[in-house]
Order: sequence, then structure tokens, then C-alpha cells
Amino acid sequence: MSTALIQPNILKWARERSHVDIELLAHKLPVKSEKVMEWEAGSLQPTFKQAQKLAKILHIPFGYFFLKIPPSDNLPVPDLRTVSDQGNYKFSIDLRDVVANVLRKQDWYHDYLVEEGHDKIPFIGKFSLSSDTNEIARDITAYLRLSIEERSEAHNWEQFLRMLMDRCENAGLWVMRNGKVGNNTHRILDVDEFRGFALCDDYAPVIFLNGADAKAAQIFTLVHELAHLWLGESGVSDIGMDFRSSDIPNKIERKCNEIAAEVLVPSLMLKDHWKAGLPLENNAEDLSSFFRVSSIVIARRLLDLKLVSFKEFISFYQKQVERWRREKEIRPSGGSFYRTMPVANGQYFTNAVMQSVFTQQTLMRDGARLLDTNPVNLEALFPVILC
Repeated sequence: MSTALIQPNILKWARERSHVDIELLAHKLPVKSEKVMEWEAGSLQPTFKQAQKLAKILHIPFGYFFLKIPPSDNLPVPDLRTVSDQGNYKFSIDLRDVVANVLRKQDWYHDYLVEEGHDKIPFIGKFSLSSDTNEIARDITAYLRLSIEERSEAHNWEQFLRMLMDRCENAGLWVMRNGKVGNNTHRILDVDEFRGFALCDDYAPVIFLNGADAKAAQIFTLVHELAHLWLGESGVSDIGMDFRSSDIPNKIERKCNEIAAEVLVPSLMLKDHWKAGLPLENNAEDLSSFFRVSSIVIARRLLDLKLVSFKEFISFYQKQVERWRREKEIRPSGGSFYRTMPVANGQYFTNAVMQSVFTQQTLMRDGARLLDTNPVNLEALFPVILC
């Protein structure tokens, strides 16, 4: 059987990049661990079939194995996660592939919008870190029509999330929500690693939400990433609602959290409706209906304003997280492919790709790749998207 003359240093680089140890890699192939060690030492070569399986397991193109040196793997996206400050700064292979995939799509979408004659988005980088938090929050609220009165068409916080995503897209922002790498159901994104990221661009600014996160948390993440765009600061975030502002070391993340909190639950309005005599649970539920956000967002805002203690908040937060976990277990997974694709890729981006393919500006195979699917699915999607 013919062997594949792979470069041993590339195999080692790919394995370490994917955080897969030799024993696990050997088990997945399957071969003995000693054989993988010989491949990495260059004293033995795998067969072509084994090399192809290695590429699949390690999530690299097969051709990489024949390079003399590893390709540049740096991504031009600031890492603003709290885990970075704890020394665990490397992106996992899943997060790295997601960011690289979105950057590739953004390059295409930017060129498409310019060619179609679209204007620049006026509010990207409109403010700076030194700008007043409340002023930025008011600008976001006005631009996206998020006042309490204008939220009335949403009957609960889940509808508010959908409405918020729609208004972002209608304003020219591009929102993607996906809980896996592309369309691979075996590569579920880790909420503990990141909750979302924002990539600034004058024409195609994008927000990516980790769809594996609880929907209640996604509202806060979405507005947090909106703040990134208004500040003109790209970055990957992992800030959860169980962080106190004083515990967030990065000044950009701290500022974006403050802006998001003020957009979702304006402090003066909250203080007017806060009932000091009621327990946190009752206040959170009542105010949740009023502001159209989840009770955990309300509780977090009450903590920021020192209306409840951290002990009260964290106890309430842990109960809510446990409830989310139980609901996730009984909720059916997946959904219609034709309904989830525009959510995962963004409705306007999906429409743009389909229109470009339909008018033969983009090849069918390239359009399918942009939407993380295959040409057969794309053909079936035409009457749904372009009707």
C-alpha cells in the first residue's frame, strides 16, 4: 500500500494545534501510539488513507501535510476573554475555525456590498472608550428603536431577542447565531470558552453569538457586542452575567458590559420600578416583563446598581442556570435546515449569497461553501429564500 510522504513537523504542529495527545489520536485512527510517534519523528510514513483520516481528525486540509513549514495561524482578532488573563490564552481549534470562517465570509460580503453600491455603516466606531456610557447607550437605543415603548411588540424576552436580531440586520448589522462549527453537529461550541465576538467593518460589521449558550444570556451578549461595534473595537468575548464589573480586567469589556446593561435596563427607570420590600425573585420576575429581558439580566442590573448583594445575586443566578440546563435537556434539538441556515449565517448574508448565485455572479459550489452546505441543499433552498 502506497505511503503519504507527509512532513513530520506538520503532523506534530497539527496535533498540538488541535489539542489532541498522541494516545487519543492513535485511538481514533486506530493504530498503536508508537506508530504515531514514529510518524512525528519521520522514521515511518502513514498510508494515504491514514493521512487523509489524520487530516480529518485534526481539522486541516490534507495538502497541509506536504508543506515544509506550518502556515501562518494568527487571526487578526483581539482576544478579550478573561481566560486570556489567566494564562489559558490559546483559541481552541473550534473557536479558531469559527473565527476564520466568519472572516472569510466577511471578506466576500464586504466586496459584495461595495459592488452593489451600499453605503458605509455610519455608527461603527462612532464613540471611544472615553465617551459617556449613557450617551452611547442612548444612541444604540435610538438607532435600533429599543425604548420600552418600542419593545411592546415583543410579548416576552424570547421574542425580544428575535426582534433585536431583526432590527440589527435591518440597520445594516450582520448577526450570526450558531452553536457549532459551520454545519458540523459533532463540533459543538464551548460556552465556557467564548459567548460571542464582534468584527468591525465599515460595510459588513458582524456579530457572532454562540448559539450553544442559553437564549437568556444571548440577549446580553448581543448588546455587549453591539457596544463593541459602536466603539469600533473588534474582539472575542467570554463575559458571563456572573461577573462583577470590578472583576473584569479588560477596560474594553468592562465598558461594553456597562453599555449593554444601560441599553437593556436603564438605571433611572429600573430604580423607579424597583420595589425594595420584595424579594429578589419577585422583583426580577416583575421587572422582566416590563423590560422584556430575562430575570437574570434584571438581577445582574440590580447587582450593578447595588440594590442587591452579590450573595443574593449569585444564589439567584445559580438557580436560573440550573433551570436553563433542565430546559435544554427536554427541548428538542436541531430544527429545519431551511430555517436554521439563515439564523446561523445571518438573513441578509444568506439572501446576498443566494442572489449572487442566482444571477450567476458566484458559482454554485462557492455559494454553498459560503453557507457551510453543499450545492444540492443550495438548489433546494432557492425557492425558499428567493420566493
